Amino acid sequence: MVILAIAVSGCTDTQDDTGEAEAAETSTTTEKVKIGVVQWDDSRAASAVFTQILDEGGYEYEIVSADLGGLYQATAQGDLDVLIHAWLPATQAPYWEKYGDDLNKAQVVASGAKCGLVVPEYVPIDTIDELKGNASKFDNQIGGIEPGAGIMQNTESCIADYDLEEYELYSSSTVGMTTELQDKIDNEEWVVVTLWRPHWSFARIDGLKFLEDSQGVYGESDDLIILTRTGFEEDNPEFYQLIQNFEMDLSDIESLMIAIDEGKTPDEAAAEWLAENPEKADEVLGTQ
Repeated sequence: MVILAIAVSGCTDTQDDTGEAEAAETSTTTEKVKIGVVQWDDSRAASAVFTQILDEGGYEYEIVSADLGGLYQATAQGDLDVLIHAWLPATQAPYWEKYGDDLNKAQVVASGAKCGLVVPEYVPIDTIDELKGNASKFDNQIGGIEPGAGIMQNTESCIADYDLEEYELYSSSTVGMTTELQDKIDNEEWVVVTLWRPHWSFARIDGLKFLEDSQGVYGESDDLIILTRTGFEEDNPEFYQLIQNFEMDLSDIESLMIAIDEGKTPDEAAAEWLAENPEKADEVLGTQ
């Protein structure tokens, strides 16, 4: 049994009989749709935009938070209806191989996402192969994020495939990793970390570069995909269509991530973005 913590539940309150009737016509089911959200800034940003649009349309839902593996498993088992969002085909390939038979790729939210190993531009290497023989300059360490993340699994494979046994993959948090990265850069020290785009670091920290991955351990690029449980399209076709109407540019996701990093909540950042881009709600709700 996977233990999931319900972080937020969302619905739209109605003010009068007309509003109640409109909400009833909008939603085809009385059950709340259970939405799993990976607690990384890109997923939190995109999901906040999507759920605020759901609020505007009168749809009921619950947000469920857990670790990545738990969310994949819960969606595959049917305990969750929707997962926002997966990084596929490369970064989260192990999870897809394990659970993909019971999941559906409902919508590509954005394309061109990238994961890999990143160093500051002042570090005079350009490929993962060049990490070999330079371990002492990096304190024999690759800075990582939360254990179980797809990029961490890929990096473990990277260490084996590139014969980088001199390195230890250090587990931390996303905040801890980026803090360490900034500290090293402030002192112009050598540092290599697991990082991905979209991520606010590329907008806030000048001079970051991905190391060339000649063996393709991290894949060429990923799509950010909303997954659903098998059968959800048939059970709730109206909500499924909303998912298929939802997409964002990577640059927009990064702008939201920067706002979150600067202290805004995901909901605050999403509300400001939607106020500047009101057409997005119309696109998703089909009210253009």
